[in-house]
Amino acid sequence: MSYSARYKALGSLQWNESPVISQNKTKSRVENLNSSVAYVLQIHCIANTKCTQCPWSEPYTVLSELTSQPVIVNFEETDVPNENGTRLVSITWKVSARDLHDGYNVTIGKESGEAPIEQINTTQPSITLILSYSAYRVSIRSFNNVSISPAVSQIIPLREDMDSMGDDKLNVTVHNNISFKIYWTDSLRKKYVCYCAEWREEKTKTAYKSFYLKGKNYYTFSPLKEPLKPYKRYTLSLHVRPNKDTCNMKHLNNSERTFASTTFYFMEGTPVSGPANISIYNLTQNSMVLQWSSIPEEDTRGFLLGYTIHYSEYHPWGTESEKNITVDPNLNKYELNDLTSGTTYQVEISGFTSKGTGKRSAPNYFKTTQEGSFRFTSIIVVAAVVATVLIFGPPIIKRAKVVLWPSIPNPGKSNTMQKIDRPCELELLEAINTLKAEEWETKSLQIIEKEAVAPATILPAMLPLLCGLDKRGDSPGITCNWIQTETDDATGEISPNNTTDTLLETQQTDLQSFPFPFPSGYTTMEMFQQVMPQSITAITQDMESDPEDTDLTVFNPKPGLEYVRQFSTSPASDSDHLSTIL
Repeated sequence: MSYSARYKALGSLQWNESPVISQNKTKSRVENLNSSVAYVLQIHCIANTKCTQCPWSEPYTVLSELTSQPVIVNFEETDVPNENGTRLVSITWKVSARDLHDGYNVTIGKESGEAPIEQINTTQPSITLILSYSAYRVSIRSFNNVSISPAVSQIIPLREDMDSMGDDKLNVTVHNNISFKIYWTDSLRKKYVCYCAEWREEKTKTAYKSFYLKGKNYYTFSPLKEPLKPYKRYTLSLHVRPNKDTCNMKHLNNSERTFASTTFYFMEGTPVSGPANISIYNLTQNSMVLQWSSIPEEDTRGFLLGYTIHYSEYHPWGTESEKNITVDPNLNKYELNDLTSGTTYQVEISGFTSKGTGKRSAPNYFKTTQEGSFRFTSIIVVAAVVATVLIFGPPIIKRAKVVLWPSIPNPGKSNTMQKIDRPCELELLEAINTLKAEEWETKSLQIIEKEAVAPATILPAMLPLLCGLDKRGDSPGITCNWIQTETDDATGEISPNNTTDTLLETQQTDLQSFPFPFPSGYTTMEMFQQVMPQSITAITQDMESDPEDTDLTVFNPKPGLEYVRQFSTSPASDSDHLSTIL
């Protein structure tokens, strides 16, 4: 019996009608497909006399090839409560949205290469493991029914911050470059029989040895596959395994814990460099504080036991006897005391191991402060501050005064002030009086012989003031203008313009000859009223005593002269009284 197949792209409605016939009745080959496209496949038998009905099978989906690797988005590491030597490691990743996958394959193994290399399949994009403090490598891939994606790797580093696992729990004795012996506390003998030791040089591959041991707390490693190097620091960790059936782990997850860790040298030497970045601060007359950077680990060539500070007085002809001070290796600063003021010191620092003192740092020179220099410096600082205040203080104070306390306004720029003798007011007065003289009508005029209402010496000077009262609406006033022209002048008639000019000159002269001088060129209306209250009051009262029968006296009228009278009792009736006599 033969079979044929048909296929189409996932989501398409059009089937490929070119049938594919199987060659060996069990499988067939379809070519020229796109690996990044998912397909739907169906098969059925070819009808013959034995089988006349051959329906299509259920559709089978062929997913696209996975070409992109997963991306790790989170890595967390925490201690397991009440379980020293173990840690909880969580890894989370994601894949491309266009990749159709069925699950993930996680491969985990020790960085040292010790078996087993365990594989875990999961459908979730995360995994959580309980591991020891050893170093591990994790690889993650996604897969489907046709392909496996490229792997992404994550290194779980060696845990080195094991403060709870001091050197007293684990010790190393080196015999030679291919043999060493380790010791641990007695408490492990009764509980564990399976152990694993790992040691490595910095930035190199980890070596390991797993062993079975009962009733002892020491073990000798000899011979080593790789000989130990001199002046290189090695880190050694001892792991214990609770499974007593075999010391080779079957699973990595929750199968061992780290008991202790320590460091050792096959051969020590002296440091090949001294501390760097030596600096000084808090310099006084007899003390200074030194600070420096630690010697790099690769330059110590042994266990650093401390630092030696070499210092001496420095003079142009040489240095005096040197003094040495030893400090602990975990310190990087020290205060030197009992120094001489105003003296230059040469300072060098070196580290030392069990094999001796190493190379010194480059010499540094520092000078203590001079006795009394602090007082002199203080005087200079105070003098500088005082000079700065004297130079920049007044401008700042003036500026602050302008901003915070504005000055009194200038009277010349104030809207509340008026200048008394401004010509513009007289010109305005002339224009108003001329306009009134042209428009008003005369109703009555009486010429009698009697004494003047106001003294003649005051009236001319008061004319501008009385005329000004007509402009204020706060009190009634009387406005009087007397214009006298001579008709029988020797040169002929005098024009009205000349008459007006004469009046303005008379008013200006009377104002300037006023017997009460003002304190300045400017004054307020209140001050003006205070200067001449009596004259204005007397004239005003006399005018107001009989507003209807007011008599105006013309002293010694002469024939041939014109007299113009202007009289007003209120601003509203200014146009009611004007008389002219020829």
